[in-house]
Formats: sequence, C-alpha cells, structure tokens
Amino acid sequence: MKEINFTVTIDEANMILEGIGLLPFARVYQLVGKLQEQARGQLNGETSTTEAPRPAPAPRV
Repeated sequence: MKEINFTVTIDEANMILEGIGLLPFARVYQLVGKLQEQARGQLNGETSTTEAPRPAPAPRV
C-alpha cells in the first residue's frame, strides 16, 4: 500500500487526533497508535518543551 507523508504542527496533529477520536474506537485505534508512534519518534530527540500529541479521547458509549 502506498504511503503519504504530511507535515503538520503539534496543534494540528492534536486536532486530527481529536477528529479521529469521534469515530468508533474499533475502527480507528490502529491509526491512532500509528500516528502516536510516529509522533513520539520525531519528538523524542527534541529539546524544546513542546508536548507530544495527546491521545484522542475514546468515544463514550
């Protein structure tokens, strides 16, 4: 499967995760995990005080 790379700010990444969090968990949990893993990998070496993207809240049933 082809992959696409996006460049967004941390705030934009959090907004994307918030939107994804509105979808059924069973449908998006792998995508959320993949995004968080990639963000952690990129932000681990950063020396600034910026926060890593927060996980999207799980939809309430």
